[in-house]
Amino acid sequence: MDPGHPDGEALSAISNGLAHLHMRFFGRGPAKVKTTAVDDLVVCILWNGFTTVEQTLLKRGQTGAVEAFRRTFQTTMEPQFTEVVEQATGRRVRAYMNQIHVEPDVAVELFLLDPIST
Repeated sequence: MDPGHPDGEALSAISNGLAHLHMRFFGRGPAKVKTTAVDDLVVCILWNGFTTVEQTLLKRGQTGAVEAFRRTFQTTMEPQFTEVVEQATGRRVRAYMNQIHVEPDVAVELFLLDPIST
């Protein structure tokens, strides 16, 4: 990759770091994680990460409660999530966004990096 853009090792470190944070704070991690980068954007996709409690709520139609809880968690964890990306890439995270989808069970973490100085 071009200098300043995350290579395979950095992308793997992001996947592992974010999965570890999910495991540490949710009690389980996602079944699969894939991180990619395009220009100044890092995208991490996490599959099958809902906890047993969240799955129970979802089966009972409580999608809004699960989404609200995940939003609160992601906002609370933003410093730890961005630290993983900044350490792996050597670049500052300018913005962090996330979204979950219930069916299929998938979460997306987006990190916009500061532009590379030329």
